[in-house]
Amino acid sequence: MWPLAARAQQASLPLVGFVHAGSADTAARYLAAFRRSLNDLGYAEGRNVTIEFHWLEGHYDRLPALMDDLVRREVTVIAAAGSTQVALAAKAATATIPIVFAVSEDPVQLGLVASLARPGSNATGINFFQTEVTAKRLRLLHDLVPKAVRIAVLVDPANTSTTETTLQDVREAAPTIGLQIQVLNATTIGEIDGAFATIARERPDAVFVAPDTFFASRAAQLATLAAREKIPTSYWNRDIVAAGGLMSYGTDLADAFRQVGIYTGNILKGAKPADLPVVQSTKFEFVINLKTAKSLGLEIPPTLLVLADDVIE
Repeated sequence: MWPLAARAQQASLPLVGFVHAGSADTAARYLAAFRRSLNDLGYAEGRNVTIEFHWLEGHYDRLPALMDDLVRREVTVIAAAGSTQVALAAKAATATIPIVFAVSEDPVQLGLVASLARPGSNATGINFFQTEVTAKRLRLLHDLVPKAVRIAVLVDPANTSTTETTLQDVREAAPTIGLQIQVLNATTIGEIDGAFATIARERPDAVFVAPDTFFASRAAQLATLAAREKIPTSYWNRDIVAAGGLMSYGTDLADAFRQVGIYTGNILKGAKPADLPVVQSTKFEFVINLKTAKSLGLEIPPTLLVLADDVIE
């Protein structure tokens, strides 16, 4: 009888559909922040809430069917975490089920909310900055590798909105620093290998990897290939630097996911998304991997070491 009773109890609990464009392995730190904030608001999985996790692993084509399924089953909240495509797919699928998003682009321009202060619909969330810091990340890479002139920019064309914004910002910023840009595309594991084969052949001075959840899920592959080609590479995500990448500068994504958990908990308590203003993340982190720098023969300027929020040794 107990299993039947347990299943009945679970079915009666509010259901959160958590959808992430990456993988569970690479999002573990963010997932922990999401769960902690939910717990702080009194929600524990299996006790008074059920959380159903969906990991796209970069396969954005799965989104329409997945969102249709969540809407059909009338989940309580959709946590569209860390990807513009996920948030837009959720918004396209339902105008009634509450959505908590985390996006790097302007949610007003994306059509997710009417305004930051008054979302005015079934969606609200966090606007974290990735593309806005592109120019600064490019300059930090140049400060780290001052002789660099030719920069390969690796983008994921499947991540349309982020790719377009990143390329626009890079093309505007590069000439002001005296840099030349070469764009490389990759949407699959094999295409990442192919991009680095091009890098090995054409030998740019450094690589700039655009923000992308699929790329985040391939942290080890990116760090390994960059190390093999002995090429300085800049990322937006500290986890790739922890995996052996050279440097990163960008939003503290764990803090963004913490806020997703807070708003999800607030909605479970009865708050309406229309009444919850969009939060703009203001926490950024600059991370350097000294071991990787040494293997590349780079001497980190003391001024950069002072600026770094974390130095991995």
